[in-house]
Amino acid sequence: MSFVALVLVLALEQWRPFQARPWLEAVVGRCADWLEHQFDAGQVQHGVVAWSLLVLPVIVLVGAAGYVLGYLHWTLALLFHVGVLYVTMGFRQGSHFFTEIRQALAAGDLPRARATLARWRGSPCESLDGEEIVRLSVEQALIGAHRLVFAVMFWYVLLPGPTGAVLYRLSQMAAERWSSAPQRVSEPFLRPALAVFRVLDALPARVTASAFAIVGDFEDAVFCWRSQAAAWADHVAGVILASGAGALGVKLGMPLHDEIGGVDDRPPAGLGDEADPAHLDSTIGLIWRALVLWLGLILMLTVARSFG
Repeated sequence: MSFVALVLVLALEQWRPFQARPWLEAVVGRCADWLEHQFDAGQVQHGVVAWSLLVLPVIVLVGAAGYVLGYLHWTLALLFHVGVLYVTMGFRQGSHFFTEIRQALAAGDLPRARATLARWRGSPCESLDGEEIVRLSVEQALIGAHRLVFAVMFWYVLLPGPTGAVLYRLSQMAAERWSSAPQRVSEPFLRPALAVFRVLDALPARVTASAFAIVGDFEDAVFCWRSQAAAWADHVAGVILASGAGALGVKLGMPLHDEIGGVDDRPPAGLGDEADPAHLDSTIGLIWRALVLWLGLILMLTVARSFG
């Protein structure tokens, strides 16, 4: 059922991407804010309680619904799986930004490309030149493909029913919501949510990086992964970007011009050419090939389970 559900939801999203995601994120965000307001007294255990109240009831509800629907009829369970994946995955979530940036760069319209990238990343991009815009767009696409598609697929296949997909997505949303308000949320309260998400993100990140290596330049991807990933403060991002950049043969990371005339010093990722608009197309190809590889592996696992 896992393979069929994934194929159906990917086809559904190609036809009509999930439009209510901002509303859903707003609802989860309000719940997270309320729990933070009620429980944040500067202790780690308060963060554990708040995270548990935000995530675990939904997991139990989804698991119970999947079990009951599967008991009634397999088609009901399949439709439920597709519905949950449709909400938790986001293969097309950033594609319109990516497409608009490609079009703007092709037309030589840097202001439009900067404005689109700023909306995508949620941070100002007015000081970036064309090469930096391409670099950040490729990085955003690689990280997005991992966290919006591949990591969700990983936990969906690994845990029973669609509970894994919900666990990963809610854990990500909780960590991002509470870490986005450091002036209000205490560090001890935030620590459990960040720790859970790091654990959930670490293993699928290595599977994603391996997929990029297999479908791209394997030797450079592995070399960059081993030699460059550890330099990134966000180690998961470092693994994804180093492997993806090596697989593409492009230089990512590296310093960027910031909005006050200075330079944001970042570690390098990748080898080979400077980033140019052609690498945007190469990035899309790499992600699609990795997706096909993931689906092929899941199909083999499904067939093995059915005959086991």
